Amino acid sequence: MEDKKADAASPAATVAAASQPAAGAATAAPSAPASTGPAHCPYRRTTDLLQRLAPNKMRIGFFIGAGCSLSIRDADGKSLIPDIAGLTKQVKDSLDGDDALKALAQTAWDRVIARGIPTPTVEDVLSHIRTLKSLCGKDVKSEIDGFSADILGKLDLAICEQVRTIVNKPLPTSDSPYHVLASWIQAIPRERAVEIFTTNYDLSLEQALEEQLVPYFDGFVGSDSAFLDLDSMAEDDLPPRWARLWKIHGSINWWMTAKQKIRRSRDVVEGEQLLIYPSHLKYDQSRQMPYFAMLDRLRVFLRTDQCVLLTCGYSFNDEHINAVIAQGLSGNSNAACLGMIFNDRINAPKGVELAKRHANLTLLAADGGVIGTVDRAWDTLVKDDNPAFPIAVATDMPAGRTSAPVDRCKWLLGDFAALGRLLAHQLSSRDVEQRGKDEK
Repeated sequence: MEDKKADAASPAATVAAASQPAAGAATAAPSAPASTGPAHCPYRRTTDLLQRLAPNKMRIGFFIGAGCSLSIRDADGKSLIPDIAGLTKQVKDSLDGDDALKALAQTAWDRVIARGIPTPTVEDVLSHIRTLKSLCGKDVKSEIDGFSADILGKLDLAICEQVRTIVNKPLPTSDSPYHVLASWIQAIPRERAVEIFTTNYDLSLEQALEEQLVPYFDGFVGSDSAFLDLDSMAEDDLPPRWARLWKIHGSINWWMTAKQKIRRSRDVVEGEQLLIYPSHLKYDQSRQMPYFAMLDRLRVFLRTDQCVLLTCGYSFNDEHINAVIAQGLSGNSNAACLGMIFNDRINAPKGVELAKRHANLTLLAADGGVIGTVDRAWDTLVKDDNPAFPIAVATDMPAGRTSAPVDRCKWLLGDFAALGRLLAHQLSSRDVEQRGKDEK
């Protein structure tokens, strides 16, 4: 790793070394046959990644998925915020303890399963509930499939309140991967703003950006009760030092008011709807449709020249987001997407499928990668001639995370904590280079 003194000199260089917990990680995949023949070189991928992240090389976007939250631990060593599966379980357990809603919640879950989704997430259930509610119209007494509009509204409210309670957790330290990402954005000058896309509802990114004094724009304007401003999003004429933050699946501080306006505030107002996974909002609802507006920012980003989207904590399970990424990569040969997968390739089948169709989508998983549409395991050759290499690549890894043979290299950067360490290394290396220039 980089010289320890250099690391200590950078305020963002220290990142918690803990990996994502086994409880939050995907279950170990069935062991695959040991790979033979040609293999991909993970060290070449590390060098390529650092070159893409170099100052003013390309327009940079980060896609932060739910898996990134798992790298943040509380005082007991548990994940601060669960992934979507863990979140769904906690919400369902809470509803099972509510005598008034237990049976109705189970019915909703069962109907989503009957639609062909064997393991529904809280987002799947919310979509089903909201679809039924929209069919009921404005009459709270009207019913559909045995649900009244009134009870559907209560079920929606109960689910969203539980989600807000579960994910409303502040980052416990000031050296988390989120803080390092914020410091990296602040420290490296660019001609174009860094854009962050996320499916997470929590406020971890906002906390880190604000604590590191990084100005950012998230589509809202105002302070006391900020409102969504689509015109400002479209014009996007803020200085490049302002990061852009696009929360595709909503946030625990977004609300739909009684007048069908969308506001951002920590204040809770009775009767307002929390906008968690707001895909149910349509264009005719005051022309304010955050789900579609945020997805459109991803489309716009992928249409720009020389852009790279780096994903972490995202396993390519969202078909809507995958479609936008695929469309952007198909329409712009200068766009690239680097997908960091925490587990093996078999744990991200949709990502593998996309990468095999799009040469500018590179999938980098623990056991191998899909590079230039070619799906191969990692090489066995170990290199240590670059201090960044041990941060990104290792031969040992917990068995629950990969089924790759012990002699094969393993890709580490699917873990947000490891990616944070790489960004910290780049910052510390830049500090050393700058001090050398100053001394001359």
